[in-house]
Amino acid sequence: MESHNFKYDDDGSIKRTGTWMTASAHIVTAVIGSGVLSLAWAVAQLGWIAGPVILVLFSLITLYTCFLLCNCYRYPDPVHGTRNLTYMNMVKTILGGRQYRLCGLAQFSNLVGACIGYTITASISMVAIGRSNCFHKYGHEAKCHASNYKYMCIFGAAEIFLSQIPDFHNLSGLSFIAAVMSFGYSSIGIALSIAKIAGGGHVDTSLTGLEVGKDVTEMQKIWYTFQAIGNIAFAYSFSMVMVEIQDTLKSSPPENEAMKKASVTGISITTFFYMLCGILGYQAFGNKAPGNFLTGFGFYEPYWLVDIGNIFIVVHLVGAYQVFSQPIYLLVESWCAGRWPQSRIMAKEYGVNIPLVGTYKVNAFRVIWRTMFVIFTALIAMILPFFNSIVGLLGAIAFWPLSVYFPTHMYLVQAQVPKFSMIWIGVKMLNVFCLIVSLVAAVASIQGMVTDLKTYKPFK
Repeated sequence: MESHNFKYDDDGSIKRTGTWMTASAHIVTAVIGSGVLSLAWAVAQLGWIAGPVILVLFSLITLYTCFLLCNCYRYPDPVHGTRNLTYMNMVKTILGGRQYRLCGLAQFSNLVGACIGYTITASISMVAIGRSNCFHKYGHEAKCHASNYKYMCIFGAAEIFLSQIPDFHNLSGLSFIAAVMSFGYSSIGIALSIAKIAGGGHVDTSLTGLEVGKDVTEMQKIWYTFQAIGNIAFAYSFSMVMVEIQDTLKSSPPENEAMKKASVTGISITTFFYMLCGILGYQAFGNKAPGNFLTGFGFYEPYWLVDIGNIFIVVHLVGAYQVFSQPIYLLVESWCAGRWPQSRIMAKEYGVNIPLVGTYKVNAFRVIWRTMFVIFTALIAMILPFFNSIVGLLGAIAFWPLSVYFPTHMYLVQAQVPKFSMIWIGVKMLNVFCLIVSLVAAVASIQGMVTDLKTYKPFK
C-alpha cells in the first residue's frame, strides 16, 4: 500500500513532483520569448512615459488574472475540490460546453501559431550568426544575405527528436535550460546596450517616442503605437499553458498557493528583464531602434558575443516550442486513446536504450503524430515566412479570451461574486479595456500582413 501511495496521488493519478521553482522555470520559458529583444523598438514607438507605464501595467494585469486562474484549478473549492487537468477542462467544468469550444479554438490556434512563429524566429537567429561572422570578415556594407529555409529544417529536426518527451512532467530539465538561455541573451542585449550608451554618440529620444513628421507619418505613428501596445500585452501572455504547468505541482502545499508563488517569481523576473531591455535599448538606439537588436544588427561588434546571444535564443526557442506544443500533443493523444482504447499502436510502449540516459519508453502513435505536427509547423513557416504578422493576429485574437475573459469569468462564477458589486464592475471594466487592446492590435497586425503581402515571393 505504501508503494502504491508513493507512486500515485490521492485521486489515483500518477504522483506529481513539481515545485514552485520548476513551475517558475516553465513560466519564464513560456513568457520570455525572443520578443524581449523587440522591446526597445516598442518603447521607441511609445516614448519614455508610455513605454515603461504600459510594461508595468500589463505585468500587473497578467499577475492578477494568473491568481484568478490558480484558484480555479480545483473546483468548486480552490484547495479540496476536483482537479481540472487542462485549461479547456477548467472552462468546461466552470462555464459550460459552449464556452469550452470557444476556449479550445482560441487556445489551440494560438499554440499552433506560437510553434510556427518559434520556427521562424529560431531560423532568423541562426541566419544572424552567419551574417554576423560575414560582416566581421568583409565589413558592415557587405551583402551577407542567406536563406532561412535550411535552418527551419534543422530546427524542425531537433523538435522531432525532443517531441518524444512524453509530457510536461518530464520537461523540467529542458525548461530550466531554456530559462537560463533567456537570462543569457537578455543579459547580452542589456550589456551591449550599456556599452553603446557608454561609448557616447547622439541618438534622438523623446517623451512620446517617434516624432510625427520627422521619423514617421501621422498614420504610421498610429499603426506603430497599436503594434507596440499589442506586442507588450502579448509578451506577458502564457495563460494558454498555465493550467498544464499547474498540473505538474505536488498536491502539498496546495497547488494554488505554489502556483501563485511561481507566478509572482516568473512575472517579476520577466518584468525586470523587459524593463531593462526596453529602456536601455531605447537609450542606446533612440527612435531608430531595430525590431530585434540581436538579429536586426543594432550591434555588429563584438561579433562573437552577438553570436552567443543568438545561440542562446535558438536553444531557448527549442525548449519554448516543447512547452507550447505539449497541450496540443495531449489533446490529440487523449482523444485517440479514448476512441481506440484496444489499439496496440496507441497503448504499446517499447523500451529503447539510450547511452548515459537509460531505458526510454517509445510509443508508435506518439512518434508518428508528433513528427507529423513538427513537419506541418515547419512547412507553414517556410510557406509564410512573414508569419510573425499572422502570429501577432492570432495573439491579438487569443489574448483577450485566454488571458482575461475566461480567467475573470471563471473567478466570478467560482467566488459567486454578486452582480453590480464593486468587484464585479471592476472585473468587467478590465475586460473592456483588454478587449480594446486586442482589437487595435489585431487591426495593426492585419495592416502589417497587407504590407508584407505586397512584396512577398514564396521560397525566395
